[in-house]
Amino acid sequence: MTTFKKVLTWIIVGLILATAAFVYFKFYFVFGDGVKAGELNQFTYKGYVWKTYEGRLIQAGFKGSVPKTGGTATIQSYIFDFSVDNEEIANELMRCSGKTVELHYKQYLGALPWRGMQRHVVDKIISVSSPE
Repeated sequence: MTTFKKVLTWIIVGLILATAAFVYFKFYFVFGDGVKAGELNQFTYKGYVWKTYEGRLIQAGFKGSVPKTGGTATIQSYIFDFSVDNEEIANELMRCSGKTVELHYKQYLGALPWRGMQRHVVDKIISVSSPE
């Protein structure tokens, strides 16, 4: 084997390993996980090629007043869009629209089309309660 072929082989192996590392960290490495609570606003099953479960959680909160400008506190809502890749969890969430839910999620750095459209993927329902 000539020196050129050896160098070319090592460059190709290096590129393959770098690509594999990039794909792993972008799409499979769990960057973070946590819990979100709020009212389940919508939950759908959609897609052209890959059908995925997509949901939206509305979290109510207060936006504090700004002392220098004399602003007042207001109610502000935060939207948490998520995907679900487990059919059992998705079926349970289909029946929870309008209820207050507490969801555990995993955050990835990128979305995969067969896992869902969002980078946040719900993997567990912690609690469900009716609105008051």
